[in-house]
Amino acid sequence: MSETEVLEIATPIMDNLMQASTDIDHAKHVKDFTDRAKAIVTKEHLEWVCKKYQSEKGIFGKREPIAVLRRPGSAAIIWKQYFSEVEGEYVAEIVLTYVDGKFLVDHAMVF
Repeated sequence: MSETEVLEIATPIMDNLMQASTDIDHAKHVKDFTDRAKAIVTKEHLEWVCKKYQSEKGIFGKREPIAVLRRPGSAAIIWKQYFSEVEGEYVAEIVLTYVDGKFLVDHAMVF
């Protein structure tokens, strides 16, 4: 797949993750996760992480793609991420894995 094709798949998935994090909505947040990722991101863990970053940085702002790293069966996508209440550029990234005919989030992080 081309970088553009990967971004067309990844962007709405990441949009959902960001909005679900802002809303602290666990079911929405993990809807595109692999079983492995779902086991890691419990409802309690998501609530703790979201409350922590929101109190420190605000909510997610705009996001700009930096890189798409393609590999057999998966892709890592990296964005420049901004927040509403702090200056500076952060990194948002997800790893999408191809499982049973669709791409699922196997890893996601903002730092």
